[in-house]
Amino acid sequence: MPPRSRARKAPRPPSGATVVSVANQKGGVAKTTSVASLGAAFAEAGRRVLLVDLDAQACLTFSLGVDPDAVEVSINDVLTGTTPAADAVLRCDDGVDLIPSVIELAGAEAQLLPRPGREYVLRTVLEPLLGDYDVVLLDCSPSLGVLTLNALTASQGLVIPMPCEMLSHRGVGQLLDTVADVQRILNPGLEVLGILPTMYDGRSNHAQAVLADIGERYGLPVLDPPIPRTIRFAEAPAVGRSILTTARTSAAAQAYRDVAASLLKRI
Repeated sequence: MPPRSRARKAPRPPSGATVVSVANQKGGVAKTTSVASLGAAFAEAGRRVLLVDLDAQACLTFSLGVDPDAVEVSINDVLTGTTPAADAVLRCDDGVDLIPSVIELAGAEAQLLPRPGREYVLRTVLEPLLGDYDVVLLDCSPSLGVLTLNALTASQGLVIPMPCEMLSHRGVGQLLDTVADVQRILNPGLEVLGILPTMYDGRSNHAQAVLADIGERYGLPVLDPPIPRTIRFAEAPAVGRSILTTARTSAAAQAYRDVAASLLKRI
């Protein structure tokens, strides 16, 4: 596959935060784990961080210690225009803020479809908040629907988590085709910051081969270091914290800190 052209780096918005989507339409790629962990790492580095849960499954919301069934104001209310975004923000542990999700978000795409300029709704509702933050991370749903298009249109950067398994290549090309369309039509400043290798087992020849192939195959940066596979990721959501708190000295926690540090040099 020939290298894909990348848009120029988008300037930092004058109002403040850099918005970064974390997206992959394939499920089970450590997307939500990466949002929670990178958010905590940015906060550790002294940045003001807002996380936005754009998945109706509300896994990010739950992972940060918020019961989706008890949420009174969510991103669904914000996107449908009944509540300003500021009223949906919750303060969470690990030093991050969150706009939570609920199961009702599953119906938001149907409500957005007939609206003119539907791809720009998220950008518009988040704009009043950007001056309060340095980084906004968008946890996208595992699809290429209207909500993901909204996220890409609202963002200056995109991180694509991808497990170091050959089957995980499937779908990335389709995502990059969508990104190219967004760059051409909706958001020419969107930059693919890189592919984030996750669930990496350095003892596996297969994982090493996939890791070596990723950058060449897609013509994109590969964020370093790869995130190692560990049971610690499954344990962290049970206490509503990220792995940077529950296993501070683990190799996985340090890997996310290192990736966050490299991203902060670029956004």
